[in-house]
Order: sequence, then C-alpha cells, then structure tokens
Amino acid sequence: MPGLIDCHVHVVASMMNLGQNAAQPDPIAVLRSLPIMTGMLERGFTTVRDVGGAPPSLADAQMEGMIAGPKLVVCGKALSKTGGHVDFRTKYDTRKPHRNDEAFGSLGRIADGVDEIRRACRQELRQGAKFIKVMANGGVASPTDPIEWFGYSEDELRVAVAEARDAGTYVSAHLYTAEAIKRAVTCGVHSLEHCNLIDEVTASLAAEAGAIAVPTLTIFEAQAKEGEHLGLPSTSKPKLDLVRSAGFKSLEVLRAAGVKMAYGTDLLGATHAYQNHEFIYRSEVLLPREILASATTVAAELVGAKGRLGQVLEGAVADLLVVDGNPLEDISILARPERHLLAVIQDGKIVVDRLH
Repeated sequence: MPGLIDCHVHVVASMMNLGQNAAQPDPIAVLRSLPIMTGMLERGFTTVRDVGGAPPSLADAQMEGMIAGPKLVVCGKALSKTGGHVDFRTKYDTRKPHRNDEAFGSLGRIADGVDEIRRACRQELRQGAKFIKVMANGGVASPTDPIEWFGYSEDELRVAVAEARDAGTYVSAHLYTAEAIKRAVTCGVHSLEHCNLIDEVTASLAAEAGAIAVPTLTIFEAQAKEGEHLGLPSTSKPKLDLVRSAGFKSLEVLRAAGVKMAYGTDLLGATHAYQNHEFIYRSEVLLPREILASATTVAAELVGAKGRLGQVLEGAVADLLVVDGNPLEDISILARPERHLLAVIQDGKIVVDRLH
C-alpha cells in the first residue's frame, strides 16, 4: 500500500510544555527532533506536513539523506498575534514577545497587523516554506488565549492569503470555533486544522469553498491521559475538556457536509508514539476507506503531491508499505505498526525491515 502521510505534526515539539520547548538551546532542540522523525518513519509515515516549527533547512537535510525520517512539507514558523496561540508568556511576563521567534524549538512567531504579517509571510516563503500557517483561534497549550478568541482580523487573514496565493500556495489555520472557521473560509483559508467546534452551516460553507479539514483527535486524548505529568500547564485543562468533548461530533458534521478530511495528529513530547492511534479514533465515526484516503490520497492533495504520493501507480514516488493484513477490512491494523507493518520503502529503498 502507499506510504502514510500525516498532515498535522510538529517534529520540533519534543516537550509537552511548548513554552519550555521554545526556550531550549537550539542544538538540544535539533537533536531531540531527530528521534521524533525516525519514529514517524518506523510507524509508516513516509511524508508529514509540519504545521509549525520545523525550518525548511530540516526538510532539505532529510531530502539530502543527512537524517532519517519522513519527507517534510513545512511552513516554517506559524504566525500568531500577541497573546495568541504561540505566545507562551504568562500574563505577568512583560519580556520581549519576539525573543523566541527564531528559536529552533519554537512552533511560531509573533506578527501583529497587516504589515507585520505580510513581512513574516514573505520571510517564511523566502526561506522555503511550502505554505503559510496562522493561529486563527485560541489554543489549549497557550496560557492567555481562551479557545473562543479570534486569532486574527479579517484584514490580517486576507493579507496572509494574498501573500500565499502570490507564491502559488495556500494558508493553513489553527481553528476550533464555527465563527472563527467561517471567518477563515470567507477570507480564503484553505486548510482548516482541528475544527472541533464546527457546525453544520459552517461545514457546508467550507465544502463549497473546497477547503480541506485536518481533524486531530489523538492529541486531545493523549493530553487527557498524560498531559498533567508531561508538563501541560494546569490552565490548559478546561480548554482541553471543551475541545475534546466535541472531537468525534466534528467528524460527523464534516462528513455530512462533504468536507474532505486529511489525517492529522498534532502530537507533542512523549505522545508522538500515539501517532497511529488516530486510525482507531476515527473508526468510531468513519469507514476504513475514508480513513485510509485521509492518510493517502486526500493528504497527498493537501501537500501538493496529488498523483505522486499516496497512490500505488506507475510514475508515482515509490513510498510504500508492506502490511500484514488488509486495512480496508480492519483499519485498526495500522494502529499497531510494530505487529502489522513489515516494511517501509521510501523513494524505492527499504528503510524499515521487519520481514526477516
């Protein structure tokens, strides 16, 4: 079968506490990202889309064979307003907000207003970003932004979309609430991350616009189980409970509206090991063929590799898996790669071999 594609990862997130992650010395943050990437490849993910943190230089290093891991499709640093989802200062911390913007372990950078966003988009694209990521809602892991907060104004979103389109690409947005999703879609955002609190009307709007959603159920289940002892701030728990409770319902809403869904996990720190559990969670609502498409053909479309990745056909990239069992009959076998994934082939070479 085709190699798997995860469309929502953070390979630099070696810690659950993302503020501490951003404060790591760069050499340590780099070295901690390497086993994360190796683990993804060993679980069958031959390509991943990093939606905040990994620089294009890391993707280049993988392509040149310097490091083992999936192909990386990266946005560079995600963009957030002051007080938004990548501003990890506590409310009494008045130190410079941009101090971690360029840190390897930071998932994003602060950009306020049309001019700053335009400049930030151009800087990320100049360095090789394949798309732009913005934080358009509050988030679970950040300390001062309630989930329902809008991340950016319409003018700010539109300038990011314009810069991305001028470069031949699109904007991905961190989103939870129906109102924020509606604003993002209206402004031209193409990739809708999470979408836990979406409603029927907004889902129909997204489908009509041809947007692709990337639900990430696994991270909320992992944070609920292990977040406290892995360093997730206590202020995050009420926000986590809110979005976690709506995750499975969001799949029903998106599916009913006909919104394409790509596979995503959004895992952090030690929970990266749960990457394949998303197959199990989605099976509560979706059919195996729908889930498999989300990690292959739909994902390939989202990363700009339709017909080259996510399919077994002449002329496609030879990213392949040898699987013991048929995931179209039992999708749960992909959640147990240590038992059912016998080999991973990347670019025609066997990189994981459990056949012998």
